[in-house]
Amino acid sequence: MIDQVQTAVQEAQQEAAKATGDFLAKHGDRDACGFAWVTVYEKGSTKVGRALIKAGFSKAYGGGLQLWNPSGNYTQCITAKEVGAQAAAKVLTERLGVKAYAGSRMD
Repeated sequence: MIDQVQTAVQEAQQEAAKATGDFLAKHGDRDACGFAWVTVYEKGSTKVGRALIKAGFSKAYGGGLQLWNPSGNYTQCITAKEVGAQAAAKVLTERLGVKAYAGSRMD
């Protein structure tokens, strides 16, 4: 289970990086500043939850587990980061069968 989760998280981060990079290449770095993340509504005490924490997720204030800036891109463009978070959430939902959602907020 741990290997499956780690592989899914790595794939999600790669897809997020690609989606963010593609967005920036097409539109440039010209949007409002902000942050984006992926939230998985899984308890940290479950097997999947423990594996997600090992893979870099942390407890979310509103429940579940979060991975901030899944693309790893240092742009401040909130839209680019949102596109990456959406790509990561899609991969995690498909690969792990968990409820994963992209979130964001302006800085």
